[in-house]
Amino acid sequence: MSLLAPEWTALLYLLAAVCFILALKGLSSPKHARRGNLIGSLGALVAVVTVFFSIKLENIPLILAAIAVGSAIAVPIARKVKMTQMPQLVGGFNGVGGGAAALVAVLELGHNDDLWVRIAIVFTMLVGAVSFSGSAVTVLKLQELITTRPILFPGLPVVMSVAVLAAVGAAVMTVIDGSWVWPVALLVLGLLVGIFLVLPVGGADVPIVISLLNAFTGIAVGASGIVLGNVLLLVAGTLVGASGTILTMAMAAAMGRGVTGIMFGAFKGGSTAGSTTQSDRPVRSSSAEDVAVQLGYAQNVVIVPGYGLAVAQGQHTIAELATALEARGVHVVFGIHPVAGRMPGHMNVLLAEANVPYESLKELDEINPEFKNTDVVLVVGANDVVNPAAKSTPGSPIYGMPILEVGDANQIVFLKRSMRPGFAGIENEILFDPKTELLFGDAKESLSKVLSAVKAL
Repeated sequence: MSLLAPEWTALLYLLAAVCFILALKGLSSPKHARRGNLIGSLGALVAVVTVFFSIKLENIPLILAAIAVGSAIAVPIARKVKMTQMPQLVGGFNGVGGGAAALVAVLELGHNDDLWVRIAIVFTMLVGAVSFSGSAVTVLKLQELITTRPILFPGLPVVMSVAVLAAVGAAVMTVIDGSWVWPVALLVLGLLVGIFLVLPVGGADVPIVISLLNAFTGIAVGASGIVLGNVLLLVAGTLVGASGTILTMAMAAAMGRGVTGIMFGAFKGGSTAGSTTQSDRPVRSSSAEDVAVQLGYAQNVVIVPGYGLAVAQGQHTIAELATALEARGVHVVFGIHPVAGRMPGHMNVLLAEANVPYESLKELDEINPEFKNTDVVLVVGANDVVNPAAKSTPGSPIYGMPILEVGDANQIVFLKRSMRPGFAGIENEILFDPKTELLFGDAKESLSKVLSAVKAL
C-alpha cells in the first residue's frame, strides 16, 4: 500500500514537471543556467522520492544498490571531467539514458498484451538502442579513440538502409509474435543502425549529432512513460526530446547547413573531416610584449575564445587579462559563436567557470556590428568560426555558416599552437591578412606572458 494518496502523487508530479520546465527556461541564458540546473535537480529529486512513496515497490534493496553503484560511478566522473571532455560526458549520459529506456521496455515486453502499449515498447527499444550505440560512437570519436574523420566503406548507404528496414520489420514482428527471437533481433539491429548513423559524421559535426541523439533519448524515455503508465516520464521525455530537437536545428542553422546534410554529407564529401596538414605560407609572427602593447593602448578589444582555450585551460588567465585591461580603461567584451568549442554553450560555461561577467559575453548577432569599431580582436584557439571561407568558398565544409566577422576589426591577433587548420581542414585566409599577427604557443602560457607584459606597461 502506498504512503501517498493519489492526489498528493499527482500534485508532486506536477511540481516536478514545473521544475523541469523552469530548468529549461533557465538553461536558455548563461546568467540563469546554474539556477536552472539546480531547479531541474530539485525536480528530479521530487520525482524519485514520489515514486518511492506512491507505489508498492518490490526489490527495494536492489533498487537502492543500483542507485548507490550508479552514484559511485557518476559523481567522481562528473566532478573530475575536464572542460574539454564535457561533450564526451554529455554523449555518455545520452547513451546511458537511451540504453536504460530500451532495457526497461524489454522487461515490460512479456507483461503486456495491449497492442498500443506493445507498439510503444518496440518503439522505445529501437530508439533507445540507436541512441545508446550512436552515443557510444560519438564518445569514441571525441575522445579520439577512433578517427574523428568520417568512416565510410563501399555500400554503407545500402547497408544502412537495409538495417533500418530490417529493424522496422523486426519491430512489427515483435508486436505480433510472442517469440523472443524478434526482440533480440530488434535490439541488435537498433544498435547497428546507431553505429551506421554516426560513423559517417566527422569532426565538428559530432556535437550536433550528440544533440540529436539527446532528442532520441528523450523520445525513448517519453515512450517508456507510456509503457509504464507514468505521466511524469512522458512529460520529462517529451521535454527533452523537444528541446533536443530545437537545439539540433539551432546548431545546424548556426553552421549554415541542414541536419540531413550534417548527418549524411560525408556520402558526397560535405562533412567536416578534420585535417593535420599545416600551411607553409608566410605569416606575421608577434611577441607577447608586442601583443600587450596593442591591447594595453587600445580603446575597444574583443576576445574570441575557442576550443584551444579550453584545451589549454586558460580561462582564468584570460579573465584576469580582461580585468587588467579594463583597469587601464580598455573596453573588453567576449565574442561567442554558437558552435565554438565542442558543444552548445561550451565557451559560456568555460568563461563562467572563471567568473567572467555574463554582461561581457556577446553572441554572434550582437557582436558582429561592433567589429568595425574594434581596435584589436584577440582570437584564442578559434579557427573555423572566424574563417571567411564560410562566405567566400562554395563547396567548403563550412560554406554558409555564419561567422564572427573579425576581419572588420583594425587589428587581429591569433593565439595558436601551430598553423594546423581547424576541424574543417581548410586554411583560414585571415591568418595571412596584413593586419593579422600570430602569437604561437600554448594558449595559457601565451596569455600569461601577455598578462605580465600588460601589467608592466
